[in-house]
Amino acid sequence: MAYQIEEEVLLELELDAVPMCDLVIYNDEVNTFEHVIATLISVCKHSSEQAEQCTIIIHYKGKCGVKKGSYADLMPYRTALCDSGLSAEIC
Repeated sequence: MAYQIEEEVLLELELDAVPMCDLVIYNDEVNTFEHVIATLISVCKHSSEQAEQCTIIIHYKGKCGVKKGSYADLMPYRTALCDSGLSAEIC
C-alpha cells in the first residue's frame, strides 16, 4: 500500500517537472472568422462553440491561448496552424 502512494507522489512530481506552455493565435487582417473557426476545429479538435469563442477573443483582444501542453506536444499544432495561414506561437 505504501508503495502505491510513493508511485503516485513520484508521478505527480514528474508531471510538475514538465513546463506547461500555451499555444497562442494572434489576430490578423487576412483570415476570416470562418477560416479560423474551421482550423481550430480541425487542428485543435475544438468544439464549434469553443472555436467560435476563441475566434471572438482573438478578434477583440488580439490573441487567445487555444491549447496548453508541453512545448514538444504543442509544436505539431503550431506547425499545422501556421501552415493554415494563422499566426501562432508557443509561449
